[in-house]
Amino acid sequence: MTGKTLSSVDDLAAAGLMTASSLQLREVEKRYSVAVSAQIAAQIDTNDPQDPIARQFLPDARELIESAGELADPIGDDAHSPAPGLVHRYSDRVLLKLLGVCPVYCRFCFRRETVGRGKGAALDEADLGAAMDYVSRHPGIFEVILTGGDPLAASARRLRQVSDFLAAIPHVALLRVHTRAPTATPHLVTDERLDALASSGKALHIALHVNHPRELDVNARAAIDRLHRAGASLLSQTVLLKGVNDDPATLEALMRALASLRVKPYYLHHPDMAKGTGHFRLSLHRGREIYAELARRIGGHCLPRYVLDLPGGFGKIPVEDSRLAPVGEGRWRVVDRFGVTRIYED
Repeated sequence: MTGKTLSSVDDLAAAGLMTASSLQLREVEKRYSVAVSAQIAAQIDTNDPQDPIARQFLPDARELIESAGELADPIGDDAHSPAPGLVHRYSDRVLLKLLGVCPVYCRFCFRRETVGRGKGAALDEADLGAAMDYVSRHPGIFEVILTGGDPLAASARRLRQVSDFLAAIPHVALLRVHTRAPTATPHLVTDERLDALASSGKALHIALHVNHPRELDVNARAAIDRLHRAGASLLSQTVLLKGVNDDPATLEALMRALASLRVKPYYLHHPDMAKGTGHFRLSLHRGREIYAELARRIGGHCLPRYVLDLPGGFGKIPVEDSRLAPVGEGRWRVVDRFGVTRIYED
């Protein structure tokens, strides 16, 4: 579905998606970008004040509340960035942040301080060249991951340029793309963009960000079919969000729907400690209860891995395993991927 993107609280009010903007909401839109695509707007149930689609995309005055422990860079991208736009946290893979804008803005985004209008610029030619030079000089890099801003907001020409670089680097075998486009802006899933990505000659994996089964409407399903026809392997990433999907039944429906579309449920993320997102977070204890019930309801092929991205750039930890144990009210002892014990506070 194409149509006007609503990019301000005034636009949203005029479209009947929220009441007239308040001073608080105007402050929110100054701090964090707003964009609701026609596809998303059509999915919002305006008769439901608790609508899970609206909650993900409509600005909320609670975004101005910053809680203890919240960070501008909650997963530590900056600490692992050897070049502009590049993050090398894990030895065998790198993130390439090709551009700093998205066609829609999630209200819980962990990169909300650096992604958005006037915040993140697209990589220029020199920086893209430097990033690709870094990849070429590190033979241990097996996978390059294009990530947010949303890579499918880039032009086909730009994506082909990245593919041309990667085609000349033999030790890179996988190209992964993280995107909201199939469910939020399916018109961006074009043959031209997919051909550009496939031209790298690498195994193409596309990770869809989807949080609620209602997002998988007929337009999203058609976009997912185009991805399959392009030869991509499809994965999903979901964030466990209070008021959106924090119950086993909703997650069960979502994971079954994804599996039926030949999308492998990959990660269920515990919410990150991004500024102004406390109203989306639930406790790790509650998250583990939900996940345990989900695991009882569905088979392993439908079950994502529940993970916590430790603040400070220490990597993802499987929440369901023995490396995480409570040590008091809201405090957890976690063993990171290097075997170091750390304290995490809800």
